[in-house]
Amino acid sequence: MQIHILDDTSDTLRSLPSFAKLAGHDVTVWTDTLHDEDALAARLQAAQGLVLFRERTQITDSLLARLPNLRLISGRGAWPHVDVAACRRRGITFCSLKSDAAPNHSAAELTWALVMAAMRDLPAQMAALKAGRWQAGVGRGLRGRCIGLYGGGRIAGLVAGYARAFGMDVIWWGSETTRARLRALGETVPESRAAFFGGADVISVHVRLVADTRGCITGDDFAAMRAGAVFVNTARAGLVERGALLAGLERGKPACAALDVFDVEPLTDPHDALLSHPNVIATPHIGFVTQDEFDLQFGDIYDQITAFVAGDPINVVT
Repeated sequence: MQIHILDDTSDTLRSLPSFAKLAGHDVTVWTDTLHDEDALAARLQAAQGLVLFRERTQITDSLLARLPNLRLISGRGAWPHVDVAACRRRGITFCSLKSDAAPNHSAAELTWALVMAAMRDLPAQMAALKAGRWQAGVGRGLRGRCIGLYGGGRIAGLVAGYARAFGMDVIWWGSETTRARLRALGETVPESRAAFFGGADVISVHVRLVADTRGCITGDDFAAMRAGAVFVNTARAGLVERGALLAGLERGKPACAALDVFDVEPLTDPHDALLSHPNVIATPHIGFVTQDEFDLQFGDIYDQITAFVAGDPINVVT
């Protein structure tokens, strides 16, 4: 089968053990991302199978119409970037494992790294030391402080465990259903949204980006935050109302933002207003970017290809 792997921008996948699962196939790995549909369609003309790298490429009806040989799309996780109805109409099998049993430890670990970097002001301390200045400012400890987790899923649960291990209190927010479930589990859920945002020294976001959650964190939420509070987002930039975070930083609430996600990705403009803000700590969407996580996720993706070729597809969306 002629398989094309999209968007492996770090050229990592072929070095991992799971890549051996594609032995016997004609595999092409693309290490750039094309946003021009004409160029992308020309590149993928011979493809019988597509491997998706998260949400880096949009799979639209107009693109699929130009790929006459395509039989299978294999991905992992949620699929807001795939036109599922178009796949169905065109007879293209789309498989994606969306596991509710396996939390993304890599994303939770990066979240905690950003929390600690922000609270201890590690980037500024490191830069000062390399510039010949000793002890630039004073950071803050975690013990006895409070973290607010927006969302009640698997990654938030891992972060809550880290926070408690460091002696932090944990409060929660989310949809009405999420809040009810958390209260039933004995977790602390404030009586109002404003009380949640105003009740924590760190707010960390852990919800999926869907139509109902797009822009769900607003300027009013930032205005309700405590003085000195940190905002952490390793989920999706689109969860925040466009422009609200930058405006909040200019007003001092939040006092600092630690971000792994941005409205435009890849973000390569060092002068971007948010990226270059002095109170922003930033990483380039690497929450899931570890060798361990890649090997796990793409092993599942390759298993879907093997099952399809054997005539018994698994994790079929359509």
